[in-house]
Amino acid sequence: MSRLPTAASPAPATTRHHVRVLGRADGPAVLLVHGFGSDQSAWDRVLPALTEGHRVVLMDQAGAGRFDASAYDRERYSTLDGYAQDVVAVCEELDLRDVAVVAHSVSSVIAARAALLAPGRFARIVMLAPSARYTDDPADGYDGGFSAEDVEELLASLDHNYLSWTASVAPMIMGNPERPELGEEFTGSFRRLDPATARCFARATFLADSRELLTRVQVPVAVLQCRDDALAPDTAVREVVRRLPRATLVPLRATGHCPHVSAPEETAAAVLAHLAHPADRAAPVPQP
Repeated sequence: MSRLPTAASPAPATTRHHVRVLGRADGPAVLLVHGFGSDQSAWDRVLPALTEGHRVVLMDQAGAGRFDASAYDRERYSTLDGYAQDVVAVCEELDLRDVAVVAHSVSSVIAARAALLAPGRFARIVMLAPSARYTDDPADGYDGGFSAEDVEELLASLDHNYLSWTASVAPMIMGNPERPELGEEFTGSFRRLDPATARCFARATFLADSRELLTRVQVPVAVLQCRDDALAPDTAVREVVRRLPRATLVPLRATGHCPHVSAPEETAAAVLAHLAHPADRAAPVPQP
């Protein structure tokens, strides 16, 4: 009797997300999660400092880098929860426990969501330039840095002409106009993305509101704040700190939105300071 063919089993999460494990095999586990517009190569400048004493895990988010395009599910990735589920899946496959997650930009709240999905696996989080909501909320007196009209225009521009959008937005996000090569590098990173998946991630990012969710995160969190950050202004970053029960604000001298790229030494030092601090005690606030 013939049998109908069955659908192929999905590839393991470590394969789908092109996971790499570097550094000290017996060291504490650190998972690096890149933000919108980049891939795991964004961490290259801080890797030497982190891999010396840690087992460092890198992954490409859905639609980025060498992520398996055949595994992309538009419905799954229409909200940030799909990305958080991926983070948990990678940790489960590698059987990572007491993981420290270092996450950039929107992936900071993705990491928070992952910690709520699988609280036993995560020991601490380092958030680089986070925002829990990019859009203003006038009814709540919240300044996210963008009006509803700003976000609508940004997303419409992305839909209309992706290449033009990247050329104008990527340098603005990077900041550091005196170092144009960094903006050009980030523009190239955006252009390596598939425009359709980038649009989906952008909508999930700019339309999300994770403020209430942060109040339930119980692990210690270091919030690294940059100066002159066009995407995560002071008001948004401080709201993240206010909402988190166990947060430490770490002001950096770095400017722009990508300190791991523009100021890797300072960023790595701040990350390592948080990783070295006992999780059961409040970390001191470093001076900028």
